[in-house]
Amino acid sequence: MIAYQDLKRVTSRHQEELQAAVRQVIDSGRYLQGQAVERFENHYADYIGTRHCVSCASGLDALTLILRAYKETGILREGDEVIVPANTYIASILSITENLLKPILVEPSLLTYEIDDTKIEEAITERTRAVMIVHLYGRNSFTPKIAEICRRHHLKLIEDNAQAHGCEFEGRKTGSLGDAAAHSFYPAKNLGALGDAGAVTTDDDELSSAIRALGNYGSNKKYIFPYKGRNSRMDEIQAAVLDVKLRYLDDDNQNRREIAEFYLRNISNPLVHNPLPGKRDNVWHIFPARCEHRDELQEYLRRQGIETMIHYPVPPHRQECYKELGILRLPITEKIHREEISIPVYPCLDRQEYTYIAEKINEFET
Repeated sequence: MIAYQDLKRVTSRHQEELQAAVRQVIDSGRYLQGQAVERFENHYADYIGTRHCVSCASGLDALTLILRAYKETGILREGDEVIVPANTYIASILSITENLLKPILVEPSLLTYEIDDTKIEEAITERTRAVMIVHLYGRNSFTPKIAEICRRHHLKLIEDNAQAHGCEFEGRKTGSLGDAAAHSFYPAKNLGALGDAGAVTTDDDELSSAIRALGNYGSNKKYIFPYKGRNSRMDEIQAAVLDVKLRYLDDDNQNRREIAEFYLRNISNPLVHNPLPGKRDNVWHIFPARCEHRDELQEYLRRQGIETMIHYPVPPHRQECYKELGILRLPITEKIHREEISIPVYPCLDRQEYTYIAEKINEFET
């Protein structure tokens, strides 16, 4: 079976370096808020191109803390609206509602699967305070039009960069294009930890300070609590692991591009719709093909020894926990979620494996 994602295979390439980094943490006797976290934060801020990187426990926490910090600093208030793509992973929506804000779902483009920047302005009301873009599947979703809309309407631009580590727009990394960005280091991500971890990047000094305090029980000084915070900290071992893997991120992303470009050139089955090509603006966290006979295709590939995934079978507005959004009619989002199938694209696939995958997809019939 060709696995959709073989994390053991991915991690074993750097096993000696990772073991050495973990041993160093163990030997230090400092397992939280130590040198490994500080080192990774500095390296990742330099990589992304921002003044600050504040680590935390997960990507969801990173998004939630950004919005909470904006509330604490007076930018947002309960009931304010945040525009967000309708076809995102549910974490983007959860971070908004967790802060008692209102998500305003905007349809994506069927060409890019990213938020349609021609539909954002019509969704703005007097309560709109921010736009959250999601670099879904590893593809940049930022456009100059989105930036111009945010400037003209005085809106904060927040990036959900959970799936796009290393992606670029005109020479700048995603995660440095808006006012603040959230990053997830879930193990299967392009830059993955050996457990949960996340971070926020920003150039905003006040926001960075508030986020750091909020993730540390509300404290920037021991036993002094200006905020009612939470415990959301990256541990030293995860930071050490991420610092090792960061050195290889660009090479891994290039491997993903080469595999994706092979699929784009060689998958020719008319029943299967490939995503649009992308170079530096796509790091191919996911290769999201579409097929009207998606379930049959997935079962067929399983029988051929190929594991696939679906990202995501049920859109947020159709989830039980968001039944209040169920009245929305979002046909493009629903079409994508009904047809999307994710083909293996992780960087350790060898040419024989991805050639076989393309051949079997081309042989699929209904």
